[in-house]
Amino acid sequence: MSSPAAYATTIHIRDHCLCLHAQRAARTLARRFDDAFRPIGITSGQFSLINGLNRPEPPTIGAVASLLAMDRSTVTANLKPLERSGLVVVSIDPRDRRGRRAALTDAGRAVLARATPIWVAEHARVEAEIGDGDALRAGLRAVA
Repeated sequence: MSSPAAYATTIHIRDHCLCLHAQRAARTLARRFDDAFRPIGITSGQFSLINGLNRPEPPTIGAVASLLAMDRSTVTANLKPLERSGLVVVSIDPRDRRGRRAALTDAGRAVLARATPIWVAEHARVEAEIGDGDALRAGLRAVA
């Protein structure tokens, strides 16, 4: 059994740990957006990924990884189900044959077009609940 002092520290960390609170909020938001996107067959993570691919020129896997704060192997793994669904195509980078670029297909752009109004509506509800979204974003950017 832990000592009362150790338990008090545990409670303090539970109540004050920014990492814990950020992780809990991220999981809650992800579930909320997963539920919102479920009717069109994507998850919140897939929405972020296809939105990150929506560029005039297909981005490199590294550029997408940087945007999403992921490593390249994780981005590659997350692209695979989108490729199988026909939403994304990954090809060799013509400028550097060692690299890969990912692009939305017409079907991927159509899913993004359907998902964006869902995101706008759900995001507006979240912002209304939290209040000052700009301050929260600024604080999160400061640590990212």
